Amino acid sequence: MATVTTAARLHFGFQNLSLAHERLYGGVGLALDEPRLVVEAHPADVVDCNDAAAEPYVRRAVDALGVSGVCVQIEERFPRHVGLGSGTQLALATLVAVARAHDTTADARTYAPRLGRGGRSGIGVATFERGGFVVDGGHPTERFTAEPPAEGDWEVPPILARHDVPAHWRFVLVVPDTDPGQHGSEEDQSMRQAVERADPGIADEIATLLTRRLLPAIGTRDRRQFGQAAARLGRLNGAWYADEQGGVYRPPAGTIVERLSDEPAVTGAGQSSWGPTVWGLTDTDGVDAAREAGRTALDAAGVGGDVHVVAPRNTGATLDE
Repeated sequence: MATVTTAARLHFGFQNLSLAHERLYGGVGLALDEPRLVVEAHPADVVDCNDAAAEPYVRRAVDALGVSGVCVQIEERFPRHVGLGSGTQLALATLVAVARAHDTTADARTYAPRLGRGGRSGIGVATFERGGFVVDGGHPTERFTAEPPAEGDWEVPPILARHDVPAHWRFVLVVPDTDPGQHGSEEDQSMRQAVERADPGIADEIATLLTRRLLPAIGTRDRRQFGQAAARLGRLNGAWYADEQGGVYRPPAGTIVERLSDEPAVTGAGQSSWGPTVWGLTDTDGVDAAREAGRTALDAAGVGGDVHVVAPRNTGATLDE
């Protein structure tokens, strides 16, 4: 039996959505230690899976690897479509577990396009591989098409920069009880519309932000500067998405971000991907205050939800046999 364990990621935003620049997308994000996903697999003559969301990935993995079948059990998982990257982690963990169950190997980066992953952002693949804070290089703008390419007809974006995240940093995750974030064909349509009218000037500002603030901050382990720069990156991305998500942040994320930002123990807050998850950055000394700020933010937004405080993860997925 093979067991693969991986976990969530935060997606702070993209470097560019404008067709006026040579590279499109370019994700920025980091790996979290929780919530986790645990996938177990052992050989079988047929495909058997206890999870409806995982089964399509199991079948794709079996086809891609050319194996007879497999029994897959999802032992632990985190919510889908809340901005924490569950889809890519589920696809890749399933792939690696199926491969090892049949005494073979599968490179996640190579197989990801065949599983429908890594078509825009490379953050999920990169954090599965090595964890940490990651900046990817996006795709050549000339390859952009109005309709999504066929699965497998792309390469996962290259990693431009990767840094370990300081072990004493903590991330408060506020997950409001609201509709899931955009995904599937709805996400494809929203991204296409955002790209077709994106202001290239925003990308220019992000380029400066990335090279003069965000990367130096992670390199020097400056939590305050990192949190503020990541929050600014999110707000700039929100300007691109405002028409698609109802504002710079998807409601009720704006209220939650504002309340988290008012807490002195939190240095920077923003929306992860399409939300609804909101993140805030603190450290081990600020855990209690950050957690309470998260609960207060939910109350201010008039919604229920969950609040977690988690550590970063500086290693990739683990495999046990």
